[in-house]
This record gives sequence, C-alpha cells and structure tokens, in this order.
Amino acid sequence: MRILVAEDSSLLRQQIIRTFSDLNGVEVVGETQDAMEACGAIGELKPDVVILDILMRGGNGIEVLERIKRQDSFMVVIVLTHGIAPPYRKRSTEAGAEFFLDKSTDFQEMRGIIQRLNDQFNKIVKS
Repeated sequence: MRILVAEDSSLLRQQIIRTFSDLNGVEVVGETQDAMEACGAIGELKPDVVILDILMRGGNGIEVLERIKRQDSFMVVIVLTHGIAPPYRKRSTEAGAEFFLDKSTDFQEMRGIIQRLNDQFNKIVKS
C-alpha cells in the first residue's frame, strides 16, 4: 500500500512515517510540506492513502482533499490535524475524508488504521 504524507512540520512528518514504517507492505512514496506540493505529488505518485494536515502553507488541506476526491474518489484520505474544531471535521467529512484524527490525542490510532487498510488492500490485490 502506497502512502503520501502531507504535513508542514518536517519533524512531525518523520514521526508519522516512523509510526508505520515497520508494517509489511506499507511504503511511503512521498512526503510534502505545502498544499501545492501535495497536489502535484498526489497526481504524480498516485498513492493509495494520503495523510493530510488541514493547516498547511500555500493553501489548506480541505482544498487538497476536495481536489483528491475529484481526481480519485477511491483514494483514502486520513486528515490528521490540530484544527479539530467541529467546522473542520464537518468540512473534511463532506469533502470525502474517510478518517479525521487529532494530532494530540489520536496519533497512535493512525497506526491501527494504516494496518487495517493495508490488510484490506492486500486482500483485494490477492483476489
């Protein structure tokens, strides 16, 4: 399963990547730090999963999410952000995010989500 991490903090990007780097079949194919970079990398790399921050340089993650879903409605998007106010959750869900996680409280939950998605992906590929 191919993952792209779009997060403006390089320290946090590396922490996210380390969270699931030991999972078999999971490959981080790209990492970006701003919204425009994310859009370009998603179009070029065609990841299966995008881990996306909402508050990013050069735009916002909601705009990136909307663009992702217009291009590939099957791409799974995990919004991982500090911007957890109900309007952000609502807009993310309406735009098609499959998961909405708070960086400060749900970070470890992301590993389980990636593992389950990878298991599902492997079943599909083997079918």
